[in-house]
Amino acid sequence: MTEHKMINVLWFDTNRPLSPTEVVNYAGEGLAITQVDGAEPDNAALLAAQLLVVSLDQSTQELKQLQARLAAASSTAPIVARVDRSNFELGIRAMREGALSVISSGPFDAAEWAEVLELAQCEPVKNNSQPAFVFADPVSRNLLALAERVAQVDVTVLVTGPTGAGKEVLARILHDASARHQGPFVALNCAAMPENLIEDMLFGHEKGSFTGASKVQPGLFEQAEGGTLFLDEIGEMSFHLQAKLLRILQERSVVRLGGQKAIDLNVRVIAATNRDLKAAIAQQAFREDLYFRLTAFKLTIPSLNERPKDILPLAELFLNQQSGAAQVSRLTRAAQRSLESYRWPGNVRELQNVLVRGMVLANGAPIDVQHLLFDDIQLADSYDSRPNPAQGNPFARHSHSAHSHSMHSHSGPAQASADSQPFWSTPQASSESLNGTVKHSEWQAIMNALNGSRSREHAAEQLGISPRTLRHKLQRLREQGINVTRAYAR
Repeated sequence: MTEHKMINVLWFDTNRPLSPTEVVNYAGEGLAITQVDGAEPDNAALLAAQLLVVSLDQSTQELKQLQARLAAASSTAPIVARVDRSNFELGIRAMREGALSVISSGPFDAAEWAEVLELAQCEPVKNNSQPAFVFADPVSRNLLALAERVAQVDVTVLVTGPTGAGKEVLARILHDASARHQGPFVALNCAAMPENLIEDMLFGHEKGSFTGASKVQPGLFEQAEGGTLFLDEIGEMSFHLQAKLLRILQERSVVRLGGQKAIDLNVRVIAATNRDLKAAIAQQAFREDLYFRLTAFKLTIPSLNERPKDILPLAELFLNQQSGAAQVSRLTRAAQRSLESYRWPGNVRELQNVLVRGMVLANGAPIDVQHLLFDDIQLADSYDSRPNPAQGNPFARHSHSAHSHSMHSHSGPAQASADSQPFWSTPQASSESLNGTVKHSEWQAIMNALNGSRSREHAAEQLGISPRTLRHKLQRLREQGINVTRAYAR
């Protein structure tokens, strides 16, 4: 038995108190249990507790009430939520709402509680790079319900969806909700490394199988024994490796590089891709037999734009993660509307980036619209040409059709002088020139508004457009080589 420093625990469970035997079992894992029966503990008891355990049934209401009691007592003790393993969604909600960890409300599990003890004895460290998934939108909730059902069946799963939508997070949910939850979760990005290195990592090698192989190295398939192997970007795997992967999935065994013995496997494989694998099959870039082997069940994560009710809960989650020990940043109502109206081509990953920028620019103040810098900015309108920055007017043209060049070559000095003027000032303007004149007038109006305004939002108000529309137009000007640095004054 591993020795631990004893931790004082307040145990809240109104439905079923612990038996004396169970209390002894927990004490063996370093948990000195004090059960709370009926009467609420006083502030002294809350302050003395180093860990609180609360059993949740249908909602997180008990968790929220306990958090309020701790806040009133000025206690920072972490809370562990006990949840029935079949109610995985409730566990996710508890974690999202501040629980240190979620464990099964079933019989005593020494390994599970040992992990909780390690968390309680260490200062919690937030992993800000870890993607998150929120199930607030009905589309997301349906996906979670389906994932929970799929997790109970030990089949290979293919997770599809756009980049940055949270495919690995869903794979972890499938693992955590399955009977393999106590086994390892091993992940490999098939697009991140050369083919020979991926082959060695997946299958392992025997000693002396190649130069530098000084010892036996088990592959990721062996390392994931009893658990889950997650193969991200499976669509980028080479044809050669696809054939080997297919054989392993069929035979449920692996042979290390340089080895002869087949090693039996008890591993669940979850693959993910943002590619259209059926199109890749048609292009002979992906094996059809492997596709059908991987898609015993297929789950598709929709883009963030298709689950808009997840946006603000995700934003709140990221702000909590990024704030750490500092005061949590908050969004103004205008900033919230801006996040909800954006189409999020970069999905959850882009949302996280936007919020990090917003926190930096806000510098402790509430995050407002002017602090939100989006990754992907596209205009509804388009310009006909790229300007020459050397000209005073950014929309002046120097390229002409063969017909106009011919007319210029046969004209006199006066005509040449006229032709040398920017097209938007030529008296005999063509329809193309008229279009340029309109755009030049728009450019002048935007720059005048920016130069005479205290902020971009004020300039947008003067122009009668939204700050987002103004930001898009400024981005287009910058793409055409026009200096609009002043446009980003705050």
